[in-house]
Amino acid sequence: MSTVLVVEDSLPQREMITSLLRGVGLQVDTAGDGVEALEHLQGQLPDVIVLDIVMPRMNGYELCRKLKADPSTQHVPVVLCSSKGEEFDRYWGMKQGADAYIAKPFQPAELVGTVKQLLRES
Repeated sequence: MSTVLVVEDSLPQREMITSLLRGVGLQVDTAGDGVEALEHLQGQLPDVIVLDIVMPRMNGYELCRKLKADPSTQHVPVVLCSSKGEEFDRYWGMKQGADAYIAKPFQPAELVGTVKQLLRES
């Protein structure tokens, strides 16, 4: 079974994303911010990471850069999922190494489809 790490500081958003992904048969782990995510990644690597941008302690851009710069995590696909939906935000997110960018609010099928596509590609 594939594992997704959801990194989101908003509990309602984190629960909603978790429920969506579990609903299609994925195992989901969660973290409340980038620092917690890095601690979690010391244990085991997920198959995909869904990452919010605006979070306390370490934002999603910074975490994405760290993940893509580290040889042990650089191959893990990252989906940035943020309320920052302008074209520049998408551009900047992809420049940080993200494999996909989804603007909130999103359609459930968009998130599930993106995650499944990245799982197929990896």
